Amino acid sequence: MDWKGVENDLSKALGEAFRVAAARPVGGGCINDAFLLDGGSTRLFLKRNRRELLPMFEAEAAGLEEIRRSKTLRSPQPVATGTDASSSWLALELIEFGPPSTAAAARLGEGLAAMHQCMAPAFGWARDNYIGSTEQVNTWTEAWVEFLARRRLGPQLELASRKGADTRLITAGERLIEELPAFFKGYKPAPSLLHGDLWGGNWAADQQGDPVIFDPAVYFGDREADLAMTELFGGFDDRFYQSYRDCWDIDPGYTTRRVIYNLYHVLNHFNLFGGGYGSQAREMVDRLNAEAG
Repeated sequence: MDWKGVENDLSKALGEAFRVAAARPVGGGCINDAFLLDGGSTRLFLKRNRRELLPMFEAEAAGLEEIRRSKTLRSPQPVATGTDASSSWLALELIEFGPPSTAAAARLGEGLAAMHQCMAPAFGWARDNYIGSTEQVNTWTEAWVEFLARRRLGPQLELASRKGADTRLITAGERLIEELPAFFKGYKPAPSLLHGDLWGGNWAADQQGDPVIFDPAVYFGDREADLAMTELFGGFDDRFYQSYRDCWDIDPGYTTRRVIYNLYHVLNHFNLFGGGYGSQAREMVDRLNAEAG
């Protein structure tokens, strides 16, 4: 990677000279490469991907700023984005993490409930962004069910069809989209500020024991979508859920709707990684269609 170009861009963003004394590869998930940049007095976290994915990093930076403006949960401050001949990158404030704890999980639940109380007049966001490396359209929409159908499940099903998903999944998914209103009788969600991709790998505790959230796919939507994602890959500490409920109770219909919200992510995993996610999505769709009647 052209560290000289990164150094120049970071120097402009920081307002002082930044030179990469060391660049240590660190875990950055399954989408991006990641590095800890040691600049002596300043250390940063940098994510890198293909050059054409610069908009993904720009949207992530904007999402982090949206969360930071809510003054609810801590998230890393974006420093700069940029490109070189073959790569794009995002540099962030480096936050040193401490050990996980039930107290941090409880504070995460309380903070998330506060973040969800930050509202918008409609569902969506001011710009499109990405879920993983899949484009996520956030066009403002008045009705939540329409947004869920046209901006979330519909596009994922269309992409899955192009990627060779079983036609039975696509047909059943299209039927589910038609049945979506049945799952929202008597329940009218408000457009809450969402992290958008809140699984266990996208939060940690800092060295003071306070929760930190990162890698967002921000938009304003039903808060249940964030809660559902926390349960998709093993769930969070029980103190998280109790703390959240102490601040804002959860509608009984969530038990069913969480399957709808997690279907979006399972379809996206199929579109990104293939494998058994297609079968998992089909099972979820069949269950939902059976409940819809």
